[in-house]
This record gives sequence, C-alpha cells and structure tokens, in this order.
Amino acid sequence: MTIGAALDASGAAHQVDATVQLAREAAAAGLRSAWFGQTFGADSPQLAAIVGREVPELQVGTSAIPVFGRHPLTVSAQAQTAQAATHGRYHLGLALGTRLLTEGGFGIPFERPVARLREFLTALRQLTEHGASGFEGELITSRTPIPARVPGAGAGVPLLVAAMGPQALRASGELADGILPYLAGPRALAEHIVPAVTAAAESAGRPAPRIVALVHGVVTDDVDGVREKVTEQLSFYERIPSYARAVELSGGRRAADVAVIGDERTVAEEVRRYRDAGATEVVFAGTDIAGAAGRRRTWTLLGELAG
Repeated sequence: MTIGAALDASGAAHQVDATVQLAREAAAAGLRSAWFGQTFGADSPQLAAIVGREVPELQVGTSAIPVFGRHPLTVSAQAQTAQAATHGRYHLGLALGTRLLTEGGFGIPFERPVARLREFLTALRQLTEHGASGFEGELITSRTPIPARVPGAGAGVPLLVAAMGPQALRASGELADGILPYLAGPRALAEHIVPAVTAAAESAGRPAPRIVALVHGVVTDDVDGVREKVTEQLSFYERIPSYARAVELSGGRRAADVAVIGDERTVAEEVRRYRDAGATEVVFAGTDIAGAAGRRRTWTLLGELAG
C-alpha cells in the first residue's frame, strides 16, 4: 500500500519554495507521494509539476480540482503538462465542488453536479488519451479544431474523483480510475464506498478502482489538545452534505471524530484499518496541526509503514 502526504505551505512567505522543501522532507522520510489541494490560491497542477520535477522520488497528485468553473480543454492542458514535467508521475484528482464555493466564488449555479462530472470525465478522457475531443453533451462541449496533445505526456493521465455519495461513486467507477475520499473512516469505506465504486467499475468492465483515502491525522502525545484544534479546523466540512454523510457513515458526529490522532501505535493501527477497509493508498493531511515536530514525527512513522 502506498503512503503519502498532502502538502500545504500556503502560510509560508514563499509558497512554492516552501512546498518543494516540504516535499524533500517527505521523500527523505520515506513517503511515496505528495498531493496538493486546490483553492483560489496556488494552482495545484503547477505545484505538482514543480515538486515532481524537483523531487523525482515522489509521485505527485492534485486533490482535487472542482469541475465547476473549469473546462476539460484547459484542465487537460494542465494535467498533460504536469505529466510531461514529471515523466509520468502525475495523478489528476477532480471534485464536484460545493454550492458555497461554486455560487459564492464563480457565480455559477451549482446544478446537476453529477451530470457535469460525467460529461467532464468523458471529454477529459478523450483529451488526455488521444489529444483530441469531439464531445457534445448537455452541459459541456469539448472540440479540438487544433491538436490538444502535449508531447512527452504519454497516453493518458490517471483520473481520480473525490467521490463519496452514491451517484458520484457510480460515475467514478464507470468513468474514472479511482477515488479520493476524505473524512471517510474505515467503516464508511468498507461498508459503503468501496463496494459501490467497485461494483460500478465491474459493471462497466473497468479494472478495480484505486482507493486513495485522504486521512486527517497526526502523531502526538497531546491528543486532547490537538483534537480540540482539529475540531475547529474541520468544522467547515460539517456544512457540506457529502462530508457530513461520510462522517456519519463512519460512526462519527463531528468531522474531527474521524481524524487519526494519537501515538505511533495508535496511528499505525488506524492505517492498517484503512488498508483492511479497501484503501489501496493512504494520504495523511493536516500533519502540521501539532507543529513541525509533530509533522516530522508523523512522517517518520508513515515512512516506516510505507517501507
């Protein structure tokens, strides 16, 4: 099972330089992958391309670009460029997004998100695999009157979706290469998420999907203090139905209830539970919550588990 980390240096004086340094530390600790979230700040495919170029020991990925406010042609160009820059080590994650950020940020109605996801994936697959598209759907049109191939990118970019709801899981199993569930504990994975996406992939005649579980966690001795901080940090996600449902299916009430917080033995056991629940890869996020020392301690353990 591959183990990686989500890197966030948005609070640094120079985000790109700080991100590269974090990636070097992660690779030195033995982690295998680095992932980058997409906000209204730094462009995640560019960060992934830079890190993948500077730190060749790591696989790199985006988790995740919302399909609202983007177009398959531009996202394909970003993904293929990152794939070429990293010589095949880039993984593209997409997301439905949220009503709050879609309507509040872009001024776009958050309507028919799963239908948009299906059309986006269909057009994007054509572009990343063939460098051309002639897709005309209800919501998206993607045509290539000129070539859309990036030389050196190869044929295809792994497509993953931050899917957790039934419809999104069905679409991801049929059209993507895997999923990126976040705040979904082992119980939700084993009983709901993994069976649903696997069945959809089998029905579509596709290979077994990758299950890249994003886990909010850290190794620390100050469990109560850190959990209090995490409760505040993750409260935003409790307002988003898909995350709230994933937390509930995991047996939690608050988002922090599915965070992995404890000593080395506790965290290692939770990683094994994710593996047993069907996760093919585990990516830890939020490891800075206990400071640099907590991050290094966490990454040291994860590197040992990865090895």
